[in-house]
Amino acid sequence: MPILEKRSVSRSGLSVTTMGLGGTGLGNMYRATDPKVAHDTVHAAFENGLRYFDTAPVYGFGLAETRLGEAIRTLPRQDIVISSKVGYDLVPIPDSEVKPVLWDEAPPFRAEFDYSRDAVLRSIENSLKRLGTGYIDMLAIHDPDEAIHFARGEDPYARSRFKEAMEGAYQVLDELRSQGVIKAIGVGINQWQMLSDFVEAGQFDYFLLAGRYTLLEQEPIATLFPACERKGTKIVIGGPYNSGILATGPVQGATFNTRNAPPDVLDRVGRLRAVCERHNVPLAAAALQFPLAHKLVVSVIPGARSVEELKQNLQYLQWPIPSSLWSELKAEKLVDEAAPLPSRAA
Repeated sequence: MPILEKRSVSRSGLSVTTMGLGGTGLGNMYRATDPKVAHDTVHAAFENGLRYFDTAPVYGFGLAETRLGEAIRTLPRQDIVISSKVGYDLVPIPDSEVKPVLWDEAPPFRAEFDYSRDAVLRSIENSLKRLGTGYIDMLAIHDPDEAIHFARGEDPYARSRFKEAMEGAYQVLDELRSQGVIKAIGVGINQWQMLSDFVEAGQFDYFLLAGRYTLLEQEPIATLFPACERKGTKIVIGGPYNSGILATGPVQGATFNTRNAPPDVLDRVGRLRAVCERHNVPLAAAALQFPLAHKLVVSVIPGARSVEELKQNLQYLQWPIPSSLWSELKAEKLVDEAAPLPSRAA
């Protein structure tokens, strides 16, 4: 079994492996995942050294948590770390009202944003039932920007539930952490700008940042990351492939942060890939390893919806990358000058 490094994610001493399993695939994101395949993927993750599993109530409207819970029943619970989230209330609806959404073949629910104390406590109770566990190690406030996937130039504060999140959800999570019920609290979001407000407003153990600090994007390094370092807040990177383009390369139909990649992004990814090819390194391997060079980043959690995808991600994580590749990326100004680079082959 591969041995993955662990990094501390909270002052309580909780640590996570440098790669975790993102839970969107277990929730049938975009297309359905066979239940047995979902179960086997979780077990393959454990067998291959992953000890960190991320999920959320809204992933498949409870399906991801249910499948993860079923899979871990035969695993040693004390050896794994589970993170989930609060902020979405799952409201039952008649089958006749079910419409195609992000989650394929999902149970009959609709998701409503609710960061109130009662909703958060209800959400945690329901997550515990679906997961079939007595505790959740890490809990994050989910999508306080209503999950907007804003493009460059658009207002990241166009829809903000910052005040509700801090006055409701944060107070509950902070209390539960002080009681030792949970070990780490955070915010899970697709942008870094609003995190710059959260890091100053509360004492968070971690932020789960989807994309935004990747081989392709490093904007948070100038402002958010110094604030996180000052406050002791760690970073978990979701979406290390920027929704796909850093895995597929600049192919037709490539997606960048859930949208079709614009020409300038396709061009930049093409240049990144060219450097990788000169050093016989897959672009995806460089993408997966790059964020972990930053001392604040404790884990990357690419999604995997099969054992094969999981093992491919592990191969990328452990791919030997020469320092000359990273030096060339800096020389070509393809990564931020201030971004730390992996100092040795993986």
